Amino acid sequence: MALSRSGPWTASAVVLVGVLAAWTAWTRLGAVARGTAWAEDGGLFLRERIAFGPVDTLLRPYAGYLHLGPRSVVDAALLFPVDRYALAVSAICCCLVGAVCAGVFVLARDAVPSWPLRLVLAAVPVLLPAAPWEVSGTAANLHTFGLFLAPWLFGYRVRTWVGAVALAAVTVLVVGTEAQAVLFLPLLVLSWLPSPTGSVAPAAAGGPVTPGRPGSPDQLGTPGRRGTSGRLLALPVTVAAVVTGAAQVVTALTTERESERGDPTARDVLSGWLLQTVGGLWRADVASVGRAVLDRGWSVVALPAVGIALVVVIAVVLAAVTRRRRAAVLAAALAVGSAATWTAALVANASADGHWSRSGPGSLVDATPSRYAAAAGLLLTAALVVAASVLVDGHVLRSRVSGRTGGAARVVLAATGWCVVALVVTSWVANLPGVAQRSVGPAWQPQFADAEARCRADPDAVLRVRALPWDAHVPCALVLRDR
Repeated sequence: MALSRSGPWTASAVVLVGVLAAWTAWTRLGAVARGTAWAEDGGLFLRERIAFGPVDTLLRPYAGYLHLGPRSVVDAALLFPVDRYALAVSAICCCLVGAVCAGVFVLARDAVPSWPLRLVLAAVPVLLPAAPWEVSGTAANLHTFGLFLAPWLFGYRVRTWVGAVALAAVTVLVVGTEAQAVLFLPLLVLSWLPSPTGSVAPAAAGGPVTPGRPGSPDQLGTPGRRGTSGRLLALPVTVAAVVTGAAQVVTALTTERESERGDPTARDVLSGWLLQTVGGLWRADVASVGRAVLDRGWSVVALPAVGIALVVVIAVVLAAVTRRRRAAVLAAALAVGSAATWTAALVANASADGHWSRSGPGSLVDATPSRYAAAAGLLLTAALVVAASVLVDGHVLRSRVSGRTGGAARVVLAATGWCVVALVVTSWVANLPGVAQRSVGPAWQPQFADAEARCRADPDAVLRVRALPWDAHVPCALVLRDR
């Protein structure tokens, strides 16, 4: 059944994708992890929210950039009884990630017209093998999923003014949460390109559209039918992205970072990316990947990396010559973005630089998933799915000269694309349900068993609540507020 681009089927599909994604993220965490506060969620974000209130903390810089999304999550979580705070943060974050998945399912339709492949693409944030380890269900790492959404926000060609305003609001939240989203700002050019002749009416009517042919929403550079008002539909998102991005840049230039900068060599960057990002696409247990490297050499991760590069490059070239330039640009941008964000993380944070090319075997066999590799892994997986979409498209090999199909080459490329999708999905299934750092606690809620009695005895007291990796301090005023 083909999904229409409008009407109840589309709305139902988008809602279903979001709900299933949120449920998947929630389930993969496990009961203990869901109820355990992580890092800044129970540390700085909570502490500053208690000290300064919601208004003064929302745009308060930390570690060199703004954290609009995480601070909003903390504000929302404190609307619930404080003994449920950790659980509320996890639930809100899982719902937001579900919204990201649903958003990608919609925003990717021009580059990935096949809804089954868009479904795979939308599932990437919640089914990446290493996602539950640290980034899923935490406000402190919500920016990772904002980075994944950014290219799709910037590159989408919006159809209505209502959509334009809504996407602009989401853009402020995303860029105001993740400073590295500015790396994808050049993709805004895609949002300004004119709609191809005949593409608007079929899309609005829900009719079938074939990529790479006249009237395709993926075909760029063809004169469009938009009026003066229609040409400005990209303006709200562009203004939101540029202004909020400028705020992030100014914040980075004027706010001192406490973390020490890294000094990785090119070999450190490459070997870490191979181990953590490429290896992490297949196994959440990157220590097992490290053991395989020690046993059989770096070829165990280098060869898959070469294969990934070949698939993406072939798809980019094929998409470009068959006028699926939107897919070509996004596949290339996502792949390059994976390498760029990984490199930037190592340069900006000494704690992220494992010196993999220079350290002993212990650093490989004791390796745990890096939150920076999770961001790079999301982008790299998305690049693969977009590339697979190009390869499996049965029309991209139609000869411009003879009008004949590509024959054997078409079959080979389509088979390659489906094999890529099958490998991605297999890696997800093999890593279910998932393991989180905080899966052993300490759980937040049980520590409030006698909190009311203690606080009534001393209303001005501050309770120390154990969390990972830092303890939280909760004033009795919050405990008694809910009683």
